[in-house]
Amino acid sequence: MSVTLLIVLTVVEIVALVVVLAIYLAQVAKHLRSIGASLAKVTFGVRAVEQQVSVIGPGVGKVNQTLEEIAGALPGIAEKAERLAAR
Repeated sequence: MSVTLLIVLTVVEIVALVVVLAIYLAQVAKHLRSIGASLAKVTFGVRAVEQQVSVIGPGVGKVNQTLEEIAGALPGIAEKAERLAAR
């Protein structure tokens, strides 16, 4: 084989490699754009949920206080119920 033929074949191989890599990178970019669009939708949904539940925070303290009062009263109520049931 002549040196010129080897050089031409090498250049053809390099061009083929670059074309294959370009196609591969285009496919990767396409998938990344799709993933980015999905993440944008998820982000939008999470922000909507955050806004909807933001009103819960201030009321949690009051709910917990009420539940503690109820829990404190339960032993007495249970005792009275047992006494009534024993009659």
